[in-house]
Amino acid sequence: MVFAAPGADESLTDALRAASLVLQAEREKQGDAQALFAAARADYGRLLGTLYAEGRYSGVIRIAVDGQEAARIAPLDAPETIREIRITVEPGPQFRFAKARMRPYAPGTKLPPDYRDGEPARSTAIVAAAEAGVEGWRNVGHAKAGVADQTVIADHREASVDSEILLAPGPRVRFGKMTISGYERMNPRRIERIAGFPTGEVYDPAEMNTVATRLRRTGVFRTVALTEAETLGPGDTLDAALVVAEAPLRRFGFGAEASTSDGLNLSGYWLHRNLFGGGERLRLEGAVDQIGGQDVSPGYNLGVRIDRPATPVTDATAFFEARAERTELLDLDVDTLEVTFGLTRVLSDRLSAEAGLSYIASRVTDPFGNKLDFSAFALPLSLTWDNRDEPLDPRKGYFFDADLAPFYGMGSTGSGAYFLGDARTYRGFGAKDRVVLAGRVQLGTVVGSALAETPPGYLFFSGGGGTVRGQPYQSLGVSVPTSPTTTIETGGLSFAGLSGEVRAGITEKIGGVAFYDAGYISDDGLFGGTGNWHAGAGLGVRYDTGIGPIRFDVGLPVSGGTGGGVQLYVGIGQAF
Repeated sequence: MVFAAPGADESLTDALRAASLVLQAEREKQGDAQALFAAARADYGRLLGTLYAEGRYSGVIRIAVDGQEAARIAPLDAPETIREIRITVEPGPQFRFAKARMRPYAPGTKLPPDYRDGEPARSTAIVAAAEAGVEGWRNVGHAKAGVADQTVIADHREASVDSEILLAPGPRVRFGKMTISGYERMNPRRIERIAGFPTGEVYDPAEMNTVATRLRRTGVFRTVALTEAETLGPGDTLDAALVVAEAPLRRFGFGAEASTSDGLNLSGYWLHRNLFGGGERLRLEGAVDQIGGQDVSPGYNLGVRIDRPATPVTDATAFFEARAERTELLDLDVDTLEVTFGLTRVLSDRLSAEAGLSYIASRVTDPFGNKLDFSAFALPLSLTWDNRDEPLDPRKGYFFDADLAPFYGMGSTGSGAYFLGDARTYRGFGAKDRVVLAGRVQLGTVVGSALAETPPGYLFFSGGGGTVRGQPYQSLGVSVPTSPTTTIETGGLSFAGLSGEVRAGITEKIGGVAFYDAGYISDDGLFGGTGNWHAGAGLGVRYDTGIGPIRFDVGLPVSGGTGGGVQLYVGIGQAF
């Protein structure tokens, strides 16, 4: 096979070669004469389309099959053998728009920047402009807008194109009714409630996407398809058809993480997606951590949570959660029971909020066997903004989470407010973002409550995989004197954490990471009082599984007196 494109630059030549079925057959070593002849005849249209896409409207295409033009060979006279196919494309000059017009415009229509007077007259620009014009009308309620007429005139003497697109907006439409099919156990009235189909409102294509997203978010459905009716109903209304397929009712999963200081952490859950037929989700979960850890005792965490979507309003979810936990925090053993009623609310595709009312009861045992009880009511509030491209392996975007929990203590428990903020940023460089810079800042504090009166769940620690790698898990706290001669180590009232990573792809599946983490804990709110820093650094390896990387990090302490030696971390997903 011989291919030539005299006068074409490298980019156009590559595009022409990629469009040719004859060259594709050569690459795949196909030698069947009938197939090659069919490919040669099809290449006229494919190569011409490629030229038009680059604004070349006076090109000349010759495809010779053993010296005879392929277009002149009758299909029934296809040769039985083919020795050579020679393709020659003379692209001609690139045409430019003398006039690039469209009418009528919808308010707010954004035309592609290459559909303008003086720009190269690519056919793709004309197509994109027509699509943008139609979408502009649909965005302001004209659901059945379309292209009424289109005129494209090429002046070969001036190498210019006059293009005019005439749009037909059609009537302004309101949403009609939504029909539902495909459900099995799910109550159709609850489907309507969750979907929030905006019957009677002015048509907006974004609302169609929102309705489908609400249903997918429940996890009840394996597939959700929402399509517009082909024709308008009475009074210029537009109906929609919803077809769903329910996912399996039950699901379970498990996870494991390990490090040399923390030991082995095991977790698992069991999930029922549709408990009472209204999209209610029941989740039972449990975890055992610090198995075989250095100088620590194993702890556990058991929880149950029920979520009910579209309660009390469409984009809100009501939930009840109960959790029991035993953990070792430096010198203290802590048993906690927490019960929460609350609401989560989706504010946008990126922004969500949660509010609740919690009762927290804790019993703390110090190294001398003394026990201290804490009990408090809290109003936990959180706001999360997430525009990362991939939560398990982000390469660009930002993440921000803020937690605020005013609490009222009973008995000897103090009252105050807990705050923790977590901000992350990601920036990719190079082809396919093979190098990623990732940064994280965590800030937390407790105000209004003295250290000895603060529920232990609101105290801060530093060290381990979630804060400072290279330092033992929760190894940095504050020292509290219990007598003239003894002290105990407990959590602090303020925390700052800084983390930075450089992630680089080595192969398609394997990547490397270099990281540096630092943490600060002080014994007073708003970062007052006495505090200490520690830091760690190290290297890691990532293996891409397709759904998230397997993480293996090796960390060493850099500063601080909380630990020494190598720390190893294994998990799923990036560290942050």
